Amino acid sequence: MQEVLQYLFSGLTNGAIYAVIAVGFSMLYSATDLINFAHGEFVMLGSLFLVTLWGAWQIPLPIAFLLTVACVALTGLLFERFAIRTVRKPQPIVLVIITVGASIFLRGVAMILWGKDAYSLPPFSNQPPLELAGATLLIQSVWIIVISLLLVFGLHLFYRRTLTGKAMQATAISKRAAWITGIPAGLMVLLAFVMSTGVGAVAGMIIAPVTMCSYDMGTLLGLKGFCAAMLGGIGSLWGALLGGILLGVLEALGVGLISSALKDGVAFILLLLILYFRPGGLIGAAESARF
Repeated sequence: MQEVLQYLFSGLTNGAIYAVIAVGFSMLYSATDLINFAHGEFVMLGSLFLVTLWGAWQIPLPIAFLLTVACVALTGLLFERFAIRTVRKPQPIVLVIITVGASIFLRGVAMILWGKDAYSLPPFSNQPPLELAGATLLIQSVWIIVISLLLVFGLHLFYRRTLTGKAMQATAISKRAAWITGIPAGLMVLLAFVMSTGVGAVAGMIIAPVTMCSYDMGTLLGLKGFCAAMLGGIGSLWGALLGGILLGVLEALGVGLISSALKDGVAFILLLLILYFRPGGLIGAAESARF
């Protein structure tokens, strides 16, 4: 029982990280119908910027946190303006190829700036781990879970209670209809890119103290976040949260109870199953479209 609880704690931690990454995928897909396969690299940039700002330059954590989000969101803004919006025929396959190219480009830039070495960071706070029924829950895991829940809940309120959030939802339903009613559809798409990459930066920062940060860490994280988004129902914030937690828990239980060889295979097995049996995800395609 103690071992299973420990695996659950590990799964919740990883699942919360996958959920935040999946939220970034879902936000952008809802507004643009685009799957950004460079999203994992924005997660990587979030980790490495925090390594520099907080770890190397000793900037206070709250300020470093905000600066990291701003830097990565600015990178997302430049990506949308110069790589996505300038496409003359924005067909889905063309845009997907561009995001794959952007992934390779950002990985190369990160390798030049930060090198090939892996970096580590201390936890956000120095409190001792929590002991529950013989299992240990790290304080950084608590940070990860709390930040993930607050982020999803905050975005939910943003979409439901603010005019900008409602305008983004209207743009997601029909860009032409939104433009006719006076909503600047192009600006809403740009905002979706900025927010999506900013969320990716948050995922990178909360994972930095529990893993080694390097220029090539984003690829696998991005793929797992995509699997979590598809599992929950891409386009749904709560689906992203559900998919991420479920993926993390199943991955941890598979590694702990069956074999460590399943660690990276669980995500892709689940992706194949969900695409085959329920392509709309666990939440469902109809509900996914309403955030």
